[in-house]
Amino acid sequence: MSDEPVAVVGIGQTKHVSARRDVSIAGLVREAAVRALEDAGLAWSDIDAVVIGKAPDFFEGLMMPELYLADALGAVGKPMLRVHTAGSVGGSTALVAADLVAARVHRTVLTLAFEKQSESNAMWGLSLPVPFQQPLLAGAGGFFAPHVRAYMRRTGAPDTVGSLVAYKDRRNALKNPYAHIHDPGITLEKVRSAPMLWDPIRYSETCPSSDGACAMVLTDRAGAGRSPHPPAWVHGGAMRSEPTLFVGKDFVSPRAGRDCAADVYRQAGIDDPRRQIDVVEMYVPFSWYEPMWLENLGFADEGEGWKLTESGVTALDGDLPVNPSGGVLSTNPIGASGMIRFAEAALQVRGRAGEHQVEGARTALGHAYGGGSQFFSMWLVGAEPPSG
Repeated sequence: MSDEPVAVVGIGQTKHVSARRDVSIAGLVREAAVRALEDAGLAWSDIDAVVIGKAPDFFEGLMMPELYLADALGAVGKPMLRVHTAGSVGGSTALVAADLVAARVHRTVLTLAFEKQSESNAMWGLSLPVPFQQPLLAGAGGFFAPHVRAYMRRTGAPDTVGSLVAYKDRRNALKNPYAHIHDPGITLEKVRSAPMLWDPIRYSETCPSSDGACAMVLTDRAGAGRSPHPPAWVHGGAMRSEPTLFVGKDFVSPRAGRDCAADVYRQAGIDDPRRQIDVVEMYVPFSWYEPMWLENLGFADEGEGWKLTESGVTALDGDLPVNPSGGVLSTNPIGASGMIRFAEAALQVRGRAGEHQVEGARTALGHAYGGGSQFFSMWLVGAEPPSG
């Protein structure tokens, strides 16, 4: 028996900001969930199960918050699952929910991911001294900066490329009412003159710390038929992981990322992603990861990713728009950041992305990574149901 087709019929986000002091974590997640239910035209009673995800518990210092969030999410007496795969968790959470529908375990599932970074300090939380491992050097940026340098050496990319990505994504964010960073006065010169944090990563080329949540309602073919708005159909989804450190690991283009993308493309019948995918919501917490992931995901040959960025291919009006929502560079509630990528991809093929809608988008890739570039999750969604 074949899998049940999975449709995204409801999407809800909070306005992402530095600190949501007006709500508890429960209030934050409920806000996103209510918006997703309203978009789907459904009530709490229509939900069969809840799948929730977030980044490490020590980011807020509250252990297993999902236990007390069941009430806020209408999950009392219903199955509720928690997913965790570091920064890629938002994507992994959506995939677990999609698998429950595809396997006909549940017909309609609410999936949600969140972070309330204002109640902790993730940068120093990521700087714990771990015995017998290399230190993270004041946050994730300190860990990833040498990998960016390695990419620049390997490809000969000029040091201006990171600023071009940040300038593009921050301008895109101005069209997204839910994005955290709105800087109407943004200029390329402003980005390029920002202080250097972790050479070669400037302050303007890094993600913010955000409070926020994202929710989606996933359902089967029959449920999609009752949706008041066009659904997005899941054509392929996959997760891959590899160790943080091992002999021969390619930090510039991790094997797990390449394998994950290849699996998704195989499921979706994609043999030329550059031509067959209309828009990409890519997990880019530091701007240089756009050209790096363009190569890792098969959109560009090795050493050529930065040329797509530099030539404007990835701009909102380019041939392959990347992060029309503003991306992680503009909004980063860590646990939810991956799900936002998946949800924004779905919004694009539903034609419901508002001012940052890519005209004629029929297929979109949502991508997330986490940890030391060792966890990957991706899905490909389309405007039409999958064939077969």
